[in-house]
Amino acid sequence: MSKTCLECEEEIKGRADKKFCSDQCRNAYNNKLKSGTSDYVRTVNSALKKNRKILQELLPEATCRTTRSKLLQKGFDFNFMTSSYTNRKNATYYFCYEYGYLPLENDLCFLVRRKEYMDN
Repeated sequence: MSKTCLECEEEIKGRADKKFCSDQCRNAYNNKLKSGTSDYVRTVNSALKKNRKILQELLPEATCRTTRSKLLQKGFDFNFMTSSYTNRKNATYYFCYEYGYLPLENDLCFLVRRKEYMDN
């Protein structure tokens, strides 16, 4: 009984447990399997990376202030973050990896870089 490749359906020669005729067919098959389910993950990761890059560009020092409008103008998406931290004063910082912001009054945001004590 001959086996056929799961991708191109050509006859497979070689080991009995072989499923693909070549590395190209194996890669193509697995890429097709993963493409539909990972679209959402890819979109979220892209938004997180973009947010992180924007915060990194606007934060040359340890902390600074900017406006919410400026973040939006650069393409920042406030719907995506990796974590949050609430301090003793009950102020909540939102983070994209190690860069974060604290929403303030009057369209202002206080930008920060994560410190060790925020990881607890």
